[in-house]
Amino acid sequence: MTEFLLSVHVLVAIVTVGSITVAASMFPRCALRACDGGEREGRREGTATAVLLHRVCTGYAVAGVVVPVFGIATGAQLGVLTDAWLIVSLVMTVAAAALLGLAVLPGQRRLLALAEGAATKEAARPTASRLSMVTGMFNVLWAVVVVLMIVRPGSTTGA
Repeated sequence: MTEFLLSVHVLVAIVTVGSITVAASMFPRCALRACDGGEREGRREGTATAVLLHRVCTGYAVAGVVVPVFGIATGAQLGVLTDAWLIVSLVMTVAAAALLGLAVLPGQRRLLALAEGAATKEAARPTASRLSMVTGMFNVLWAVVVVLMIVRPGSTTGA
């Protein structure tokens, strides 16, 4: 049973968190392109791409709830729920989820509203810069969680 729980945890983490990480990182640049004062067709294409990336982030964020659920179930099976590395990972996962739900996704919506409202690139740049910074923080949190999952300080498995 442990192998099944761990497999689902890792597979869903790769698919959901990986997709969110890539889509969220690409979003500010695409949204700025949509705000570019250039040709009308390029603006429309940029907006469509930004909308798609936002949908990917939103959809996979909902599906990503499975990751900590299966992670906790796996930790319970292995008897490591009280280990410091797992507790720190869970806290960082909650922080990443909060950052995604309270800053990244709303920031994407604000930037989309600017793009669809025909804002200029210069007007949208501060919002895009803040969004890029917050997305980077989200990505770093996930990178640290992945390292903790691999290294597991105090593990007796030799990793």
